Amino acid sequence: MSGTASDLERLRSEITADPDNAWAAAANYQPIYVADAAARIAIVGQAPGRKAQESGIPWNDASGARLIDWLGVDESTFRDPSRFALVPMDFYYPGKGPHGDLPPRQGFAARWHPRILQAMPHIQLTLLIGSYAQQHYLGTRESLTATVRRFADYLPAVLPLVHPSPLNFRWLAKNPWYEAEVLPQLRQCVRAALT
Repeated sequence: MSGTASDLERLRSEITADPDNAWAAAANYQPIYVADAAARIAIVGQAPGRKAQESGIPWNDASGARLIDWLGVDESTFRDPSRFALVPMDFYYPGKGPHGDLPPRQGFAARWHPRILQAMPHIQLTLLIGSYAQQHYLGTRESLTATVRRFADYLPAVLPLVHPSPLNFRWLAKNPWYEAEVLPQLRQCVRAALT
């Protein structure tokens, strides 16, 4: 077993045993993320939804189906950990808020992501889905629309994306440039990273 693979196994155990996650352990929740030392693309999202937490499978919902379509891959490719690492800003479902799911916990990604990403040295492309991931990794304080509109500024290593939730249909309708410009570039970058 490679050092990075054993590092990743040890990290998962540390995350599960962390006292900050005791509430999740008490509910028999496992941390929901996928990380493999051979992964080529890292997808950084918000936090698992309720369905993902219950099934133990990230992006196991309508948003995941749309994301797979956006990437231009099939589900078996998307679920291959040697190709895609799925590393949300928090590895546990944060619960329901007044306007959808609660945000990921502050400080969670800062604590765990650097060690996980260090153990995946072959990452060629990082996809930042939603404002939490974009603010954390890009330090941007502009709107999500403005950040995603400037997607070319971050290429070739990083690509900011809007969340593929079906609830974003109004945003997609108001921003036709996303499907016309960003999605073809996304598919091209994914193909290049997986080759």
